[in-house]
Amino acid sequence: MDLEKSEKYKEAYESLPESLRPIFRQLVEEYSYHTQVIYGRRYVSYIVLAELVRAGWTPPEGTVKDR
Repeated sequence: MDLEKSEKYKEAYESLPESLRPIFRQLVEEYSYHTQVIYGRRYVSYIVLAELVRAGWTPPEGTVKDR
């Protein structure tokens, strides 16, 4: 399942400034991975994750992936 092809992903991603998009992308990847491990399926509320990033959430310094 390619989460980034979702229309909701694109809307949330494009709502963020360029500088926050790598952080959002990484948060989506990590969150969806853990929902797969814990619940057996991947799911994400892109709008909620975009709001977290917009509000200042960041991964530990030096760990942002630039894909």
